[in-house]
Amino acid sequence: MSAIRYDLGSDQILTLTIDMPGQSANTMNAAFREALTDTAAKVKADLDKIRGIVITSAKKTFFAGGDLTELHKVTREDAQTFEDMVNGLKADMRFLETIGKPVVAAINGSALGGGLEIALACHHRVVLNDESIQLGLPEVTLGLLPGGGGTQRLPRMIGLEAAFPYLMEGKKVNPNAALKAGIVNELAESPDEMMAMARSFIEANPTCQQPWDQKGFKFPGGAPHHPAMAQKLAIAPAMLKQKTRGCYPAPERILSAAVEGAQVDFDNGSLIETRYFAELVIGQVAKNMTGTFWFQLNAIKAGGSRPEGVARETFRKVGVLGAGMMGAGIAYSTATRGIEVVLKDVSVENAEKGKRYSETLLAKKVSRGRMTEEQKADILSRITPTDSAGNLDGCDLVIEAVFEDSDLKATVTREAEPKLAPNGIFASNTSTIPITQLAEASARPDHFIGLHFFSPVDKMQLVEIIVGEKTSDDTLARAFDYVQQIGKIPIVVNDSRGFFTSRVFGTFVNEGISMLGEGIHPASIENAGLLAGMPVGPLAISDEVSMTLMQHIRDQSKKDTEAAGGTWHPHPAEAVIDQMVNEQGRKGKAAGAGFYDYPENGKKHLWPELERLYVDTDKASSVALQDLKDRILFIQAIETVRCLEEGVLRTVEDANIGSIFGIGYAPWTGGAIQFINQYGVRAFTERARELAQQHGDRFAPPRLLLEKAEANALFS
Repeated sequence: MSAIRYDLGSDQILTLTIDMPGQSANTMNAAFREALTDTAAKVKADLDKIRGIVITSAKKTFFAGGDLTELHKVTREDAQTFEDMVNGLKADMRFLETIGKPVVAAINGSALGGGLEIALACHHRVVLNDESIQLGLPEVTLGLLPGGGGTQRLPRMIGLEAAFPYLMEGKKVNPNAALKAGIVNELAESPDEMMAMARSFIEANPTCQQPWDQKGFKFPGGAPHHPAMAQKLAIAPAMLKQKTRGCYPAPERILSAAVEGAQVDFDNGSLIETRYFAELVIGQVAKNMTGTFWFQLNAIKAGGSRPEGVARETFRKVGVLGAGMMGAGIAYSTATRGIEVVLKDVSVENAEKGKRYSETLLAKKVSRGRMTEEQKADILSRITPTDSAGNLDGCDLVIEAVFEDSDLKATVTREAEPKLAPNGIFASNTSTIPITQLAEASARPDHFIGLHFFSPVDKMQLVEIIVGEKTSDDTLARAFDYVQQIGKIPIVVNDSRGFFTSRVFGTFVNEGISMLGEGIHPASIENAGLLAGMPVGPLAISDEVSMTLMQHIRDQSKKDTEAAGGTWHPHPAEAVIDQMVNEQGRKGKAAGAGFYDYPENGKKHLWPELERLYVDTDKASSVALQDLKDRILFIQAIETVRCLEEGVLRTVEDANIGSIFGIGYAPWTGGAIQFINQYGVRAFTERARELAQQHGDRFAPPRLLLEKAEANALFS
């Protein structure tokens, strides 16, 4: 059965319906390429009988794009074969585009990547007017470029400058926005109307040629040699480098393909695009990003970490204890998914303030036209602010998000737990305190679990689910269901102090602060973090977290470690934090002063006194940037291996996804464990040994890493 149905009607209009057998979505794989070649041959034979062509889909979506499983396997040795294959596919698309007959895309669902590229190769595009439909070229988010003509057709259609956000940022839009941008031509209110509009275009346009195939074609907004465009393009690479920090080759290759392709005819531009596409496909960054953001993320979303044999749960009423920043964010994220929320604090006034956080976020959506006042009111009506535990009666789940103090958490647990529904779950949003320890306050420790959200909750996609010693599989499965119900990404970890994300995050900030204590210039430290691919530098993020909170967490950890008979080993960063807070009175951003100054009317900047207090001029001027970058990435990867070794992490997938979505580990690496794999396990181990000799035992390779290096085996 062919992937493309060929229906030539009595009206001489050919309908090509893409319907990949055995797949829920259409993808550009070998079966599609074969079907497209056969279709092109049939069209050539039937050309005299055809007045026009409509391309549509039998799936819920129009077309999902390239086959990533296929792309992920392409190696450097396959590069020429791969280029030939891509050029062959594009030649078939180009044939249909240049037969002189009108070709219309009837877009019945989302058209992303290769799907939109098929539509761009048509002369006219009609799309269903459905808000849920997305159109875009998101390849850049996986380290790739649109290799099916996207870098050539879209700029010729809407102009280079207008095309750049779609090409280089992976911008996706709904049908209305696509119409305004000039990416589609018409909106239809129903599938029947969509097909009727497609046929009307064919009736009205018996012959068709793309604008770029017509003599005298001029680029919208100006070609690269146009003075105004040339000025913009002169600074574009520098602006791009500022965004990518040199970590991501895809946006740079997209810029090159689009601009170089715009200076030649379409067919040569298409060849330029293929060359850059092949370079990215065989490159390591694309392998890292595709492996993690596609295959591993999909495995997690499919429930890879969820215990089997437990019926899926739908939550209807959730209690949140503590209406501060975290509690308010959890309430918002829960209520927006249709769940009733009881937001409890010590006073109604505090609880109301927490609810106002949701009101502020929703008001922004209304002002931007993304929500109606009625929808906003409906969501807010689901949040009940209160100071009474009585309102928690019948909750399926209660999440405590109070201050990071074991005794306080025990108090609120004992107060709220009896109000739960008969099989209800109690969860702690602690970021560091062991769940097994907190569960001692629970009458039902098998129903007690950790749900570690990240701030700001409305933006951060990850939730770290922590399983205590007595947490049941039933509780874990249902907690997993809640996280997915509110549209977030769950990773599952076993219990330990700091769990996974907080432990690894702590190594990042502590390493940066240690560097300062060693005499390295703070600007060098911050730049090293950014150039390594971290979203912000370690000193800036320390200010965001607040050094007083870091002190409190350390003191709590020290107290609990010593109470359990352990020995506390101070980190070199601790002395710097104590000096900053206790002697200099600089606690962080919330206090208005930390490693940075925060002027009322201006941008934040590093506190000038850091230079006098800490910088060693000789060391600061001689330190190698690569050493700083390595320390930042290696220390986090090594701690991640320790978490795997200790059984805190259950899977490599959770390690990679958790490190990127939870703590911002450099996305180009594919995550903390993939960083080791792509670096080379033996080479990484050797470099870790060097860093341990120079900077201390915290860089010493853990046993699991040594075992992998000995066997020359990847983490999988």
